[in-house]
Amino acid sequence: MANYHIEEMLSEEEVDRRIQEIGDQITKDYAGKQVHLVCVLKGGAFFMCELAKRIKLDTSLDFMSASSYGSRTESSGLIKIVKDLDEPLKGKDVIVVEDIVDSGRTLSYLLKMLKEREPNSLRLCTLLDKPSRRVVDVDVEYTGFQIPDEFVVGYGLDYDQKYRNLPYIGVVKFDDTEE
Repeated sequence: MANYHIEEMLSEEEVDRRIQEIGDQITKDYAGKQVHLVCVLKGGAFFMCELAKRIKLDTSLDFMSASSYGSRTESSGLIKIVKDLDEPLKGKDVIVVEDIVDSGRTLSYLLKMLKEREPNSLRLCTLLDKPSRRVVDVDVEYTGFQIPDEFVVGYGLDYDQKYRNLPYIGVVKFDDTEE
């Protein structure tokens, strides 16, 4: 097992401030409307809860979970819906909330599937974006931070189901060459 440590990339204060800015922008963009936030579990839950508190509009929430088939390190691009939404999307102004946009494969699939459910509008909001890892183009309307290709944890992101509860975004730094 590799030894590692976590270095802070984005402080709790930086993350809080940026979530407030996104909440303010969504409030402005959807003035007079109700927004329906769709969280992609598990990582997106922390971000969505904080974001929802900062949107000054009628806001409803729903959750879904998807997984991609393949080895742990390489996705095959095949997507399985593990938990689907509880409510229909037809006629709603929907914002899909993610913790991180990486390759774009899963989100591209999910957005196409959700669009077929006839929402009034469908946008994507992510706390973190790694554009250098993108293999499928996805349109991200609201981005917290663009980050380099680093292995990050905290604020919902995990390493082997650990560190989701960190109040900041940290980078996992391996102390040796094993991963």
